[in-house]
Amino acid sequence: MSTSRDEIRKVVAHAERLFSPEDVDVAVDRMAAEMNAALAEKDPLLLCVMTGGVVPTGLLLPRLRFSLELDYLHVSRYQGQTSGGEIEWLRRPHCLLSGRVVVVVDDVLDEGLTLSAILKACKRDGAAEALTAVLVAKRLQRCAGMPSPNFVGLETDERYLFGYGMDYKNYLRNAPGIFAVST
Repeated sequence: MSTSRDEIRKVVAHAERLFSPEDVDVAVDRMAAEMNAALAEKDPLLLCVMTGGVVPTGLLLPRLRFSLELDYLHVSRYQGQTSGGEIEWLRRPHCLLSGRVVVVVDDVLDEGLTLSAILKACKRDGAAEALTAVLVAKRLQRCAGMPSPNFVGLETDERYLFGYGMDYKNYLRNAPGIFAVST
């Protein structure tokens, strides 16, 4: 079932802006500073989680002042819906993870099911260390085995978010700020 333009307009009209572009810039600057301090000597592999992680990864890259390699993976639970289903691997990284420090970059951390599965896969593939960087972490109960993220830009309560990589039914990833869908 496709999403109508009227539905998107209604979501935008009633959404609450939680973070402005300036708020996001400050958060990404802080994340990058923390990553620069922690990863400067580690030659890490950054793994962008498609599709939501493309915006946070793109914002972080020019702020990182250390040698790194970049790859991506594509895992989905939502497939254009507003609630998650089974984890589906669409693309695994091409770079070898064996012996590497891997930093998984994503847009949002909800319960942690997807990120937990990615971290387990990184460790199975031989990563020496698997870290996480998320633009937004929701304050809620995480799934068993999901550690706290290593690098966090912003925190929110449980709300359905869009903007800066996060989507509403595959739309609004490019919204000028981070918004909560009105309930």
